[in-house]
Amino acid sequence: MNVPYRFVKPGFTIGILIAVLLITVAVGAYPIDSKVVTTLDRTVLPVAVPSTSPAILPYEVSLYSNNGYGNWEYGDGLGYEKRLDLLSPLYNNTTGTNSGKLLRFFDMTDIHIIDEETPAQAIYYGYMGGESSGYSPVMLSTTQVLDAAVQTINALHKEEPFDFGISLGDAANNEQYNEIRWYIDVLDGKTINPDSGVKDDPVPGPLNDYQDEYKAAGLNTSIPWYQVLGNHDHNWIGTNPPDDYLKTNYTGEYILNMGNIFTDPSGIKSRGLYMGSIDGRTVYGEIIGVGNVSDFRTPPKVLAADPDRRVLSVSEWMGEFFNTTSHPMGHGFNRSDAEAGIAYYSFEPTPDMPIKVIVLDDTQPATDADAGGYGHGSLDQKQFDWLVSELDQGQADGKLMIIAAHIPVGVEGSGSSLDEYMAWSSVAEISEQQLLDKLHEYPNLILWIAGHRHFNTITPQVSPDPDHPELGFWEVETSSLRDFPQQFRTFDIVRNSDNTISIFTTNVDPAVKEGTIAAQSRSYGVAAMEIFNSTLPYLPSGSYNAELVKPLSLEMQEKIQNYGTPVIP
Repeated sequence: MNVPYRFVKPGFTIGILIAVLLITVAVGAYPIDSKVVTTLDRTVLPVAVPSTSPAILPYEVSLYSNNGYGNWEYGDGLGYEKRLDLLSPLYNNTTGTNSGKLLRFFDMTDIHIIDEETPAQAIYYGYMGGESSGYSPVMLSTTQVLDAAVQTINALHKEEPFDFGISLGDAANNEQYNEIRWYIDVLDGKTINPDSGVKDDPVPGPLNDYQDEYKAAGLNTSIPWYQVLGNHDHNWIGTNPPDDYLKTNYTGEYILNMGNIFTDPSGIKSRGLYMGSIDGRTVYGEIIGVGNVSDFRTPPKVLAADPDRRVLSVSEWMGEFFNTTSHPMGHGFNRSDAEAGIAYYSFEPTPDMPIKVIVLDDTQPATDADAGGYGHGSLDQKQFDWLVSELDQGQADGKLMIIAAHIPVGVEGSGSSLDEYMAWSSVAEISEQQLLDKLHEYPNLILWIAGHRHFNTITPQVSPDPDHPELGFWEVETSSLRDFPQQFRTFDIVRNSDNTISIFTTNVDPAVKEGTIAAQSRSYGVAAMEIFNSTLPYLPSGSYNAELVKPLSLEMQEKIQNYGTPVIP
């Protein structure tokens, strides 16, 4: 590599230049498995922990493998379950055939890109048990998992192109600048240094530990991708707007002193527990500075402070999506709305297809009343009025409509202790029932997609009027890339010959290659599920593939009868 002399700045020594060149050459990329398939072809199945294995604690990562935690194998594929819940009981499902494909896209959600060395996290709530959202070792390698998912998407795109992709929120785990930059830079295909504070290298050499710099593949540049705001993108660990004490803590050295926000009525004003951090010099990400304040002689610190850990407001967070090399610029947001912190918008994926996507911000704003944390769903009157206007216009224009939001609406709880923190807010200006009642007025609304709860669930939002089944719509949730099963989804919307449409929704496991950091993360995800005794639907794989049939109004039956590329049997 020749470097002309005129490009060498004064004072830039030849020794420094050589060092820079050596670092550049050393940075490589992580490969994925050569076999890229969906869960239609194979599933990831946890291998049961032997009955003779002792119970271990979440932070005892070095004991996972030898005690049978985190093992997995490939299992058989999972076909589509045909769902007719929205249709009249008189519907005859034997006459229709798939005639024309209208749209193909993917969604991913709850990536939770984590700066594991930040002093402002909540490890205390999970390292001994409790909530895996507070701690599990998957937090060490979130950027590498995203990179593997992106490469998997690219491979699927070569086989059958996507019209677009959308990320449904919680891109960052803790609203930090460096977290959202890593996220966007992975999608843009930049060189990623997933380290903060001082440089750490637990295992000497390149591409062999979670702190190593690497070159992300980047999403195929022909795929436009869009972004949704999540509660973790603008709240401390997704639960509360940060106060001045928290904001100072993020960029400092001292590990956060916080009480138990789930039991103490003082919430984030409570004190008495050091929340802990990760020692990035260690192979297994050993925990430092966690426990009762009374157990420490002096306040614990992280290895180094870092100004890039600073908190981003919603406006600042949105602004980062204009610093990108992929498209569209802003990834759905426009500059004026970004300056105002308005994180909802609509777009039409393809100019020659009557389909409209409406993106909501249904997270709780800082101005919302605290009703047990800020992880609930919420809409204010202003956004609701905008939503009604968008739905009215889409219906009048004869467009099929999809709503994308971070938090689902009208779904049953999973039985988890976190359910009360994840449901629709009891103090929202627009109640959940008010929202559902309005949505059921639009026969062209076909789909609501969401994340937030970290598992794959499909809910039929059946029409309240049996004589008009077309007023129902499907709600599809997608699991997190952070926690098992670490999947994203593809969607294929197909016109049928019997005046219905089918939405084929398919789970996809990132095609991780054995020996890579992403593959290790999958093992950690399986182990965390086993150790925390997590309750997931559709075990053992956590996957659910379905053909979701939606009846159309007479007007839309006529309008779309000639749309779509032919479906090959």
